[in-house]
Amino acid sequence: MRYFSQLQTAVQLTEAYSGDVPFADFLKNFFRQHKKYGSRDRKQIAQLCYAAFRTTHAFTALSTEDKIVAGLFLCSQAPNELLQHLRPAWNERTTLTPQEKCAHIGSSCSMSRLFPWKNELSEGMDADAFALSFLVQPDLFLRLRPGYEKVVKEKLTQAKLPFRVVNEQCLALSNTSGANAAIALDQEAVIQDYNSQRTGEMLRLFQQYHQGPAKVWDCCAGGGGKSMLAADILSSVELTVSDIRKSVLQNLTQRFAAAGIRNYKSFSADLSGGAGIPNEYYDLVIADVPCTGSGTWSRTPERLSFFTASEIDRYSALQLKIAGNAVSRLRKGGALLYITCSVFRKENEGVVEQLCRQYNLNLQHMELLQGYSLKADTLFAAILTA
Repeated sequence: MRYFSQLQTAVQLTEAYSGDVPFADFLKNFFRQHKKYGSRDRKQIAQLCYAAFRTTHAFTALSTEDKIVAGLFLCSQAPNELLQHLRPAWNERTTLTPQEKCAHIGSSCSMSRLFPWKNELSEGMDADAFALSFLVQPDLFLRLRPGYEKVVKEKLTQAKLPFRVVNEQCLALSNTSGANAAIALDQEAVIQDYNSQRTGEMLRLFQQYHQGPAKVWDCCAGGGGKSMLAADILSSVELTVSDIRKSVLQNLTQRFAAAGIRNYKSFSADLSGGAGIPNEYYDLVIADVPCTGSGTWSRTPERLSFFTASEIDRYSALQLKIAGNAVSRLRKGGALLYITCSVFRKENEGVVEQLCRQYNLNLQHMELLQGYSLKADTLFAAILTA
């Protein structure tokens, strides 16, 4: 009975969720109000809900309950306790390929519907591989800060937390590893997706033609990951950060303190309308702009249920406004590093093409950083010079 009770709670939650807040926050609030659920119940209910979101477009003509169980089947790579109690015949077949599982479910399942917006994708995207990545929880990636590479590995080993070495600066762990309890976050290592770390390759391109100290403006600073990356890669940085959200800037104060970044300026600005643009010029502007977040939907699969194609045009227009206003603060010969975590062409190459045309910028390099085969996010990055 326990497992069917968990299933019914998952049905209740997925039907009540409206997409207004991240589902993780919605879940926390629900469990805060209903304290009868133990940690095991919370984990398994969450597993059922996320399986439903990951596969939301794959099924037709199924009840919410049946969609959740079928989604759990598609997302399971090995036999598990939940499926054994809910659908034992399927639990024996969890090692089949997703296509084989879909055929076993029947005509109500179609893998081709898993991601409905294939005609909007950036060039170079493998649409089928990207869609299949929604069935898998991505890894947690650590960027090891300079001088702490050995220390972090030793601490993780002592804490008995398995990790995979991606490169000298990057480790991959299970998303539920609890690595933050074993290391000094932001001081020793930064939680940062693998392809987010790879945007540092663009910073190294900037280094090749800019000598000496760099005046850098991270104009959509968010969590500050790109600013910390710039501080670690560039030899000498005069850093300025801004964001439309004042709360974000307050959180950055704590992160930067832990990271040892003390000499920087910060201010709040709405770059979509040009309000708050600084009266200064910069050698490098980092614009990690607001986007659909489609390259991160394997981490936030609830977005699949609520996304509409009209959002692509809305975001691409916003991105062009923000980047265009940021470009006005570039020194002659300065560089714009344009970044999205989107897989859609209109947000990526489309915006870059308009920036070059409208602001007479020169494209130095752009790249779609594919993460779907690496249990990582997919990002787009381009560096343009004035």
